[in-house]
Amino acid sequence: MAKTLFDKIWEKHVVKNVEGGPSVIYIDNHFIHEVTSPQAFKGLENRNLPVFRPKQVVATADHNVPTLNQHLPIKEELSRIQVQTLKDNCAKFGIELYGLGHPFQGIVHVIGPELGVTQPGKTYVCGDSHTSTHGAFGAIAFGIGTSEVEMVLATQCLMQSRPKLMRINVDGELNKGVVSKDIILHIIAQISASGATGYFVEYAGSAIRSLSMEARMTICNMSIEMGARGGMIAPDQVTFDYMEGRLFAPKGEEWTKKVAEWKELYSDADAKFDVEINIKAEDIEPMITYGTNPGMGIGVTGHIPALSEIEDREKPSFEKSLHYMGLEAGASIKGKKVDYVFIGSCTNSRIEDLRMVASFVKGKKKAEDVEVWIVPGSKQVEKQAIEEGIDKIFEEAGFQLRQPGCSACLGMNEDKIPAGKYCISTSNRNFEGRQGAGARTLLASPLTAAAAAVTGVISDVRELI
Repeated sequence: MAKTLFDKIWEKHVVKNVEGGPSVIYIDNHFIHEVTSPQAFKGLENRNLPVFRPKQVVATADHNVPTLNQHLPIKEELSRIQVQTLKDNCAKFGIELYGLGHPFQGIVHVIGPELGVTQPGKTYVCGDSHTSTHGAFGAIAFGIGTSEVEMVLATQCLMQSRPKLMRINVDGELNKGVVSKDIILHIIAQISASGATGYFVEYAGSAIRSLSMEARMTICNMSIEMGARGGMIAPDQVTFDYMEGRLFAPKGEEWTKKVAEWKELYSDADAKFDVEINIKAEDIEPMITYGTNPGMGIGVTGHIPALSEIEDREKPSFEKSLHYMGLEAGASIKGKKVDYVFIGSCTNSRIEDLRMVASFVKGKKKAEDVEVWIVPGSKQVEKQAIEEGIDKIFEEAGFQLRQPGCSACLGMNEDKIPAGKYCISTSNRNFEGRQGAGARTLLASPLTAAAAAVTGVISDVRELI
């Protein structure tokens, strides 16, 4: 019987099927951070339970950490307490922590792949919705709630209902200035922020195959932003080349054996999906959002929809969103002044993202009235950027290279955007208050963000390359 990539992995991880109910699924690795783990550890303590398999738990501090002066005590009290609590819990339960000061510290969805923990054919969970990032390796990866974090810590298993399956094929060649972030923003704009609810999505097609691993991670990262349970891409030679030699990747004969197994991880030619969507790569242009969910996106040369283009039932929320953003229906977005540029987050903070921006801004200066924050996704990315001289390019351009963390992706640390200010962000969410109370977020690719940093306004990067 023909099987999808998802089927092949799911079936190997089913411990037990509950008749008329969910399946008990084995979890290969569990990522944890300081925000969604404290209550889970407290639950274990209350029931006098150990962590079942501590060696399969990867812990780091990322959401609440400052991105300046990380050697000093954390100023915000709640952030300081959460980071210290994670440290205490990891020590108590025998889990290795990549905390502040550790050379592997960073955003949880950045360090997993770069350390070789993330591998094809496995299952991954984390108390974080963007766990779908790891699906770029041909894995089943998804976010879970705090009670589920406790369940996995206690049993290394999770109860899950099998989702429906969707495949999105992107074929053809991308135009200049169009990168993976534009692909996923285009997809979400096409099907809406709820268009994949209840589905696990496989991305396929020649345009997807042409992408690097880091670009693939960007796409899978934002699967949740269209309501999907997760996203995945079948592994190939690009995957294997990226993984080989990484710290926790298989070595020697084991590597050869594993690659042979991983080469079988693909959807069979006649495998059936519940929904299949086809997209032409050449139809995608640099994208930017204008509203308060990631589905409210347009090409940078386009116009915000007119009220007449919006369905009646959606008009109240559409108008509310534009009011919050200070934008008008039917207006062009190109040329809109911006105040902040944030390049970072688990979506776009890897070394390729920083290289892309540095290549564009080399020899240029930021606009005088724009503040630019570049936040690497990990200590390893930061170290590599410095070794390659990328930090000097940013310094000369007037950009501030900060230290690793989730930073201005979310208003949970010191890096907040002031109320009413516009921020072009390479992160994954533009909800009301996401980057700080009253902050106005416009999601875009690293290239489009860099173009705005230099010009001071929303710009079409294709005109500047």
